[in-house]
Amino acid sequence: METNPVNDPLISVVIPVKNGADTLKSCLDGIFSQTLADKLEVIVIDSGSTDGTLELLRGYPVRVHNLPSKEFNHGETRNLGISLARGTFVVLTVQDATPATTNWIELMLPHFDNPEVAGVCGQQIVGCYPDKNPLQWFLPVSEAVPRLVQFTNTSSFTSLPGKKQHEYCNWDDVNAVYRKSIKEKLPFKKLMFSEDTLWAKDALSRGYAIVYDYRSRVYHYHHQNFNFYFKRTYIILYQNYKFYDYIHFPKNPLTWIPQIVVRLVRKNLPFKEKLKWIRYNLILVTAAWSAALIFSLNAFFRGMNGVEASQKYFVGYPPQGSQAGIKQNRV
Repeated sequence: METNPVNDPLISVVIPVKNGADTLKSCLDGIFSQTLADKLEVIVIDSGSTDGTLELLRGYPVRVHNLPSKEFNHGETRNLGISLARGTFVVLTVQDATPATTNWIELMLPHFDNPEVAGVCGQQIVGCYPDKNPLQWFLPVSEAVPRLVQFTNTSSFTSLPGKKQHEYCNWDDVNAVYRKSIKEKLPFKKLMFSEDTLWAKDALSRGYAIVYDYRSRVYHYHHQNFNFYFKRTYIILYQNYKFYDYIHFPKNPLTWIPQIVVRLVRKNLPFKEKLKWIRYNLILVTAAWSAALIFSLNAFFRGMNGVEASQKYFVGYPPQGSQAGIKQNRV
């Protein structure tokens, strides 16, 4: 299905989708409300939706490419989307992200005036809504300042310890735009997760510049339970250990739990809501430390082989987050 009227787009937006009917309308409405809407095309790669997603898409000027679900992975599927793109620049986002402003894309493009910039990464934020975790509400105290990262002497980057390299590679395909001509030279690896941070590592290792511009924001949130957060934490631990050779432990519960309680007690919420969110966040702390303990034991006693096996056993396919109820009133 292809109904996009833009014949020579400047920007292509690529969205991998599976059963996104609950959130995709908000995502697409935000995209087609952009200041540069007349210069973009939208490409949706659907991996076997059965919830009405395809019917919803017929109401939008998008290009839809159907991909068997068994062929999906985060790296190669996004490479496919980029290969289908006709724009000079390619924006990657997800089905449950919504642009926070109408100039979301426009803010990122000027950075490409520098021909060495390969990509620009924005920020994902959580709106101040009563059905979302108050500890994640976006309440900025100052305006973000764009930051360019580049190592013209690439050995200055590649010789850094893995943990330090990772500090420069907090890349995020929920909100990123790429120069297509460079991106085709630096494709994502075939991975089920972490394709974005490893792409940033590859780009810096080859001397390209990348930009973090957190003025460019999308709303993105997942409701989480013990199982989801356990798996999410385990994936992050696995990623850091395998690709950057270090273990990043969650916050110390002896200090973090009292902070959770104090911060939520201070929120302007009904007492029952405070108790609900205290319990919710304590569950997440328990999940994170359960994952960290199991992961650390496997890493210490069994090494990389044990870590690989434990990741398959405890996580398997990465969990898909849910984001129900996108029409809320701010508090």
